[in-house]
Amino acid sequence: MKRIIALMLALLMVGAVLAGCGNKKDESDKKATSDETAKVEETKAEETKGVDAADDLAYVTGKGTLLVGVTDFAPMDSKDASGEWVGFDADMAKAFAEYLGVNVQFVEIDWDNKILELNNKNIDCVWNGMTLTDDVKAAMSTSVPYCNNAQVVVVNADVADQYQTADACKKLNFAVESGSAGQEQADANGFLYTEVKDQATALMEVAAGTADAAIIDALMANAMIGAGTGYEQLTYTVKLNSEEYGVGFRQGSDITEKFNEFFKKATEDGTVDEIAELYKIQAALIK
Repeated sequence: MKRIIALMLALLMVGAVLAGCGNKKDESDKKATSDETAKVEETKAEETKGVDAADDLAYVTGKGTLLVGVTDFAPMDSKDASGEWVGFDADMAKAFAEYLGVNVQFVEIDWDNKILELNNKNIDCVWNGMTLTDDVKAAMSTSVPYCNNAQVVVVNADVADQYQTADACKKLNFAVESGSAGQEQADANGFLYTEVKDQATALMEVAAGTADAAIIDALMANAMIGAGTGYEQLTYTVKLNSEEYGVGFRQGSDITEKFNEFFKKATEDGTVDEIAELYKIQAALIK
């Protein structure tokens, strides 16, 4: 009996030792994972060390590339048949990069994450028909406004006569770009809506019948829907607001002043008018 008890005690002790080793291993694994995460964060911090927004111009010219955050949004930014980004904003961004003496690279972003992408230096500016809302102005350093715009309701043309007021539109199910001025207007008017990736997707939802309506920029509506477009069956009815477009840089960025200087010169030498006429938005320009 004593031998049996002794054997049981020995087994219990071995189990306790093994359990202790297991706990130590788990703790060691957790520490290793934590250390790896810390190293990644430290590396990222080191890469941007000493670079604050007040030195953005030196930062961008130093790396030789201006990273421009965009979404698929004709006539401001969209890809042509060859995959190149074109549009009023895209062409102006190319001209601005040339003015700075750097290359331009377009980065397609999730519009809802534009501020995060900017602050994390994944992009250097947001240049995509961006409405100068109070939230945008509070989170970014914004340029002079360069275009007038509005948010409009897009529906099928055969039912457009039923939705000529905001109140009448409250019975519709909308598709809106997440984080956009269109979503703000949907909230302000108490509309029911589903968030989608971008305004191009919102139009596709209406055309496919998976949404009754969309809220998009008037400039996009003029270029993308109606006779002679890919969405001939769609039209827009209610104008929900009036707004202005601007370019967003990091808070305190010294590139903002450089952009304003560039845009003034590009307006005076006719570059802005020339590009605006190419994309048929000259009537919306703010001179």
